[in-house]
Formats: sequence, structure tokens, C-alpha cells
Amino acid sequence: MNIQIRPVVIGDYDLIYQLWCSTEQSKRALNPVDDSREGIEKYLIRNPNTCFLAYDADSDSIAGVILTGHDGRRAIVHHLCVHPEFRRQGIAQRLVLTAEEVLKKEGISKIFGLVFKDNDPANSFWESQGYTLRTNLNYRNKSLNEDVPQGE
Repeated sequence: MNIQIRPVVIGDYDLIYQLWCSTEQSKRALNPVDDSREGIEKYLIRNPNTCFLAYDADSDSIAGVILTGHDGRRAIVHHLCVHPEFRRQGIAQRLVLTAEEVLKKEGISKIFGLVFKDNDPANSFWESQGYTLRTNLNYRNKSLNEDVPQGE
């Protein structure tokens, strides 16, 4: 395989959405507004340099994607997903390192991500990448759109 990484463009949306739907853990993290084509397009306009797609250049198959963005102060990983057929090949790590490098160049010094508590493989992955678990914070959210689930 010839895995390449390049910035995400909105033309990738259909393939990325299919990728997200290829695993239950990624699928359950989606919401119908923010992860719609329009929502992702808005996200990419705001974060044009920090989202990356991994693909097999030999077959043009999508291997993985990471969406990261920042507010000028802190960054967040909104989605990281590797297709089940491409797992255990270091693709997630390459995507994370690529995003981290760009975020550093943009002056960001801290990055965080949200992972479902019961997603043991993802939690282990993030721990292996140096992301520590914060136990002194409560994550709170409020939906401002009735089409976006509040969450548990």
C-alpha cells in the first residue's frame, strides 16, 4: 500500500461520511447538523489547514481522516477514524502527528479530544499518543439546535 496524506476538501465529504458510517463508534459520534455536508463545509472554511485525509494512492481508497480545529488558543480533535481494512498500520498515528505539526505551526500549544468512555481501543490509542485523561473536569454541553442531540 502507498498511503498518502493530504488536506481534506469538501469534495471528499461523501467518502468521509461513508468512512464514519463504517464503524459503530464513529457512527454514534455523528450528529445530523454538524456532520452534514454543510456543517463540514463550514468547519473546513474555518479550519482549512488542520484536517487531513489518508488514502491509498494505488487504489484511491480512503484509509482514514482526522478533523482538527482551533480557536486560536486551544485545538480539538473532532473526528479521527481509520477504515477497518486499514487499521493497525500506523495511519491514525500519522494523521495525529500531521495535525499536531500544523497546529504547532499555527501557534497552538494544547490539543484535546473527546472519546466515549466505553471505546477502549480509542482510549488506549490516545493514551499511547501521549494524551492524558483529565479527571478533574466535567464536560458540559448545551444544544442550541433542536436537531442536534443533547447527549447523555
